[in-house]
Amino acid sequence: MQHKVIDVKDVVIRFAGDSGDGMQLTGTLFANTSAVYGNSLSTFPDYPAEIRAPKGTVAGVSGFQVHVGSQKVNTPGDYCDMLVAMNPAALKANAKWLKRTAMVLVNEDAFDDAGLQKAGFSGNPFEELRIEDRNIIVAPITKLTEDSLKDSGLDLPSIHRCKNMFTLGMACYIYNRPLDYIYDYLESRFRKRHPEMIEPNRKVLNDGFNYAANIQAIANTYTIEPDLRERGIFRNITGNQAIAWGFIAASEKSGLPLFCGSYPITPATAILEELSLHKNLNVKTMQTEDEIAGICCAIGASFAGNLAVTTTSGPGLSLKSEALGLAVMTELPLVVVDVQRAGPCTGMPTKTEQTDLNEALYGRNGESPLVVLSAHSPAHCFDAAFTAAKIALEHMTPVVLLSEGFLGNGSEPWKIPSMSDYPAIKPRLVTSDGSKFHPFERDPETLARNWAPVGTPGMEHRVGGLEKTHAGVLSTQPENHEMMVRERAEKVARVVADIPDLQIDGPETGEILLVGWGGTFGHILAAADTLRAEGKTVSRIHFDYICPLPKNTEKVFSGFRKILVCELNSGHFAGYLRTRFPQFNYLQCNKIQGQAFLVRDIVDAVNNIL
Repeated sequence: MQHKVIDVKDVVIRFAGDSGDGMQLTGTLFANTSAVYGNSLSTFPDYPAEIRAPKGTVAGVSGFQVHVGSQKVNTPGDYCDMLVAMNPAALKANAKWLKRTAMVLVNEDAFDDAGLQKAGFSGNPFEELRIEDRNIIVAPITKLTEDSLKDSGLDLPSIHRCKNMFTLGMACYIYNRPLDYIYDYLESRFRKRHPEMIEPNRKVLNDGFNYAANIQAIANTYTIEPDLRERGIFRNITGNQAIAWGFIAASEKSGLPLFCGSYPITPATAILEELSLHKNLNVKTMQTEDEIAGICCAIGASFAGNLAVTTTSGPGLSLKSEALGLAVMTELPLVVVDVQRAGPCTGMPTKTEQTDLNEALYGRNGESPLVVLSAHSPAHCFDAAFTAAKIALEHMTPVVLLSEGFLGNGSEPWKIPSMSDYPAIKPRLVTSDGSKFHPFERDPETLARNWAPVGTPGMEHRVGGLEKTHAGVLSTQPENHEMMVRERAEKVARVVADIPDLQIDGPETGEILLVGWGGTFGHILAAADTLRAEGKTVSRIHFDYICPLPKNTEKVFSGFRKILVCELNSGHFAGYLRTRFPQFNYLQCNKIQGQAFLVRDIVDAVNNIL
C-alpha cells in the first residue's frame, strides 16, 4: 500500500490512560510542539475526580484532548480523530468521543485478562464498544519500550514510566510533528537532577517515531499547516498561568508590590504556584493554613498598600464569604479569583462548571455589593486578571474574577503583548496634606474613597467590620448606615463607566441571540459558525463583565425576539438577567455534567427553537 501524506485543516487527539501513564505530559508536549510549529490549538485536560482511584479502572482514567488547526481553533473539539488508549479502561471511558473515521492506538500489553476484567469487559473490547470498524492500531508499547531501553541501566519501573514517550513519538510521526521542542524539554527538565534520564527518553521518543514509520497499519500520515494569519511571538499558555502573569503586569503598571495569600485547592492551586516563582518581580506569596487565613492576610496586605489577591475554588469561596464582606465594608482593593469546579461541597473537584455565579453575586451577608468579572478563554485570563486588578485599585472595591477548571487547566496560543499597549493603573493612594484624613470621603465621579496604607504619616485611621461615618468614626445611626450602604452600591454601579459596550457578532436584530459568559465563549462561537454554515441567521454576544453589566445590554437585547442563554449550570445567569431586564424572552441551554459544552449541544438547542 502506497503511503500518503494528507493535508488536513484540523485534528483532535485524545490521550488517555491511568494517572501514572503520563498522558497529561504527553498531551501537553504534543500541544506545545504544535504551538511552536505555528498551529492554533485548544486543550482540555480531564483528570480523575478521585485522588487514588484503583489502577486500571474507569474511575482512574486521566485524559488530555488537544485540537490542532491551521486556522483559529476555538474549542478542544467535540469528537476525536485519534484516541490513544494505554489500557482497556481508557478505551472504555473514551470510546464515545470517537469520530466514525477515527484512528485508535492501544497498548496491546495492557489488554490482558486482568486489564479487561478491571475495565468491565467480558470479551472483545472493540466489539463490545461497537468500534471494530475504526482504524485500530494494536501495538505492544510496553514491550517495545522495554526492548528500547534494555541496555540503559534503568530498573523496570523507570523503563515503564518512559512508555508515554514511545506513544508521543508515534503520534508525532502520524501528524508530522517535529521533535526539536521535545528534545529541548527533556534537556531542561532532567539536566539538573536526573541527567541520566535525558538519553533514555530521547531514545524511546525516536524509537516510537521510527516504529510508526515502519508498520503497515499506519497507511497515511497527516499535516496541519501553521496558522500564519497573525504575526508575533506566541507561546502556549494555560489559564492559571495567564491569571498569574496578568496580576504581575498589573503590579508593574500600578507600581505596587503584588501579594497573594491562598490555600491550595483544585483547580486554582497553579496560580499560587506560578506566582511563587516570581519573587524577582516583587511578588510575595503566602500559603496559608486555610481559606479564611488566605483572604484575611490578603486584606491585611491591601491595608498595607499592596495589590492583594487570593485564589480559590467554589468551596473556598464559601469560606471566604465573611472576610469578603469585611473587604466590602473597609472598601479596600482586593481581587478574589474563583476557578470554578463541579459542586456542591467537594463535588467533582477536577471537573469544570459555572455553578458559583450566584455565590459570587449574592453570597455574603448584608448589603455587600462588589464587582464580578469572568474570563472567557485561557489566553483571555491574562487580560481579565489585569482588568480585575485595575478596577479594584482605581475604584477601591473587592472584585471577584470567575474562571473555570476548563480554562485554568486548558491552554491555547497567546500572543505575548507589549506592556506599552496596556493602560496605566492609578491607585487612589494619598499622602498627608496636613488636614485631618477622612477615610470614607468619596471622589464625586466614582465614589471611590482614598487609600492611605497603614503607617502613612498623618493619615492614621481605623478600618474594620463595624459601620463608620465618612470621617471613619464608628456609627450605628440608622441614617448614616443607609447612606453608606447606598453609596457602596452606587460606587460599584459606576464602574460601568469603565466597561466597554457589548459587541454583537452578527445582525443587530433578529429571531435569536446567543448569550454566554465565561468559558462557553469558544463553544458558542463555533456553534454560531456552524449554524451560519447551515444557512441559519443567528447573532451572538458574550459577557466578560457581569456586575455591573455593560451599559448597552438592554439596547442589545431589545433587537431580538428570543435570547438563548448557554451556561454550565441550571440557569444562574439567565435568572440574573431576568431580575435586571424582565421584559425579554429568555430561553436556556444548560449542562451540569462536569464537562464543557459540545458545539452540537448548542447547535441542537438553536435548531429546536428555530
